[in-house]
Amino acid sequence: MLARLHSVTLDGIDGVICEVEVDVGRGGFEKSIIVGLPDAAVKESTERVRSAIVNSGYKHPKTASLINLAPADVKKAGPAFDLPIALGMLIGQNVLASSILSETIIVGELALDGRVRPVNGVLSMAMSAAAAGFSRMLVPLDNAQEAAVVQDIEVFGIGSLAQAVGFLSGQLPLETTNVDIEELFNVSANYDVDFADVKGQESVKRALTIAAAGGHNIMMIGPPGAGKTMLSQRLATILPPLSLEQSLETTRVYSSVGLLGNNKALMATRPVRMPHHSASGPALVGGGPTPRPGELSLAHFGILFLDEFVEFPRHVLEMIRQPLEDGFVIVSRAKKTVKFPAQFMLVAAMNPCPCGYFGSDARQCKCTPGQIRRYLSKVSGPLVDRIDIHIDVPAIGFRKLRSKSGQLDSAAMRADVVRAMGVQAERFGDGRICTNARMSHKQVEKFCQLDTPSEMLLKQAMQEFGLSARAHDKICKLARTIADLAGARDIAAEHIGEAISYRKLDRKL
Repeated sequence: MLARLHSVTLDGIDGVICEVEVDVGRGGFEKSIIVGLPDAAVKESTERVRSAIVNSGYKHPKTASLINLAPADVKKAGPAFDLPIALGMLIGQNVLASSILSETIIVGELALDGRVRPVNGVLSMAMSAAAAGFSRMLVPLDNAQEAAVVQDIEVFGIGSLAQAVGFLSGQLPLETTNVDIEELFNVSANYDVDFADVKGQESVKRALTIAAAGGHNIMMIGPPGAGKTMLSQRLATILPPLSLEQSLETTRVYSSVGLLGNNKALMATRPVRMPHHSASGPALVGGGPTPRPGELSLAHFGILFLDEFVEFPRHVLEMIRQPLEDGFVIVSRAKKTVKFPAQFMLVAAMNPCPCGYFGSDARQCKCTPGQIRRYLSKVSGPLVDRIDIHIDVPAIGFRKLRSKSGQLDSAAMRADVVRAMGVQAERFGDGRICTNARMSHKQVEKFCQLDTPSEMLLKQAMQEFGLSARAHDKICKLARTIADLAGARDIAAEHIGEAISYRKLDRKL
């Protein structure tokens, strides 16, 4: 007997609806064959399904069975097909009959005793199911909260194969899973760190406020122990809260690689990713035989902090140049091309020289000028060009470390950032998420007009420091953000001057 059910597979971070056809034959030896471009995890499901069916108290067919996963030209990966295949086996033996299968999407991995285990990418699967017009979805119990974020489909959490059989046959009623999205944000959208923890560094906090307000990339240069990592970890706390659209997009990325966590429905805080400098290119950008998101995509709508920036292999750093400009990553393989979102703020940190103490009052630098030049040259000019702000992070003296006076906290900094972002939202006003850092050249010409003193100051800096055309636009965008923070309608010479001061690494040696 032939059974037809519906499931979903992941293509990158997008869900693809699949039809699961199970043909339980009337003769032949007991053997199950899966066709339809399955990977190893899908092929192994026949053994898991056999044990789950038997240990749940049902009979496994003793005849040959053929399982087809359509469309046949889409790669099927992961164990999410276990549950629909097992249910198809039971339908094919007339053990189960259901009138709601045509409207139902079913996903889940089976344990050998019939329990249903969680799978990756359920949020994307639920979004695809709702978009395709399905009215209900059966998911593992641990994934039910995640899937229920999608409001246009009924979600039922399933704990075992027997429970799924009872529900589909109408003998075991289950309640739909519902989530209060507003409550999820209120409970989860809190940070454990604050800028008030950072002693001193007011000039760096100012630069980070500008970076957050305009979505600008920033590089911090300072000796070891100056607080670069501490500052970077707190940058997300001054960014505006994630919108629902941003949260869903970020959650999809984390869910697809299994980093969301059981019983967690949404990413309510902005991600902060801190990969080690030994990370490979695919780990950073994404890739693999079955392309999956890398650190750039995991930092989507959040912060990507690259500490010891010059210690990353140069070819790895060059891979992030295109995503910095475009806000997405394209992974190309011989048979397919996958696009991952990667709209993040880059925060890079490095020492000023190999020993780390060039220009520091704490210790004397022992590096030669040649060693310093070679050290700084590990980062290419085109990559430095794409980083808007270069700021020195000096060592903190004992008096400031022991100071009990009030420090600028995240709440005050966030208020300035939110106000400036409100100005940008009104300026661009097209319904899209857009910050000053992502202005096109035409938008720079329209929104960054300069008066005569400002233009003369910028011209002098271009000539004296040998700045590129891209650096010209970066300075204009940065000055626009500084003016927004100041509540100024027009860019003034002091805004251009401050923006130029943040281009330290562009200057001629």
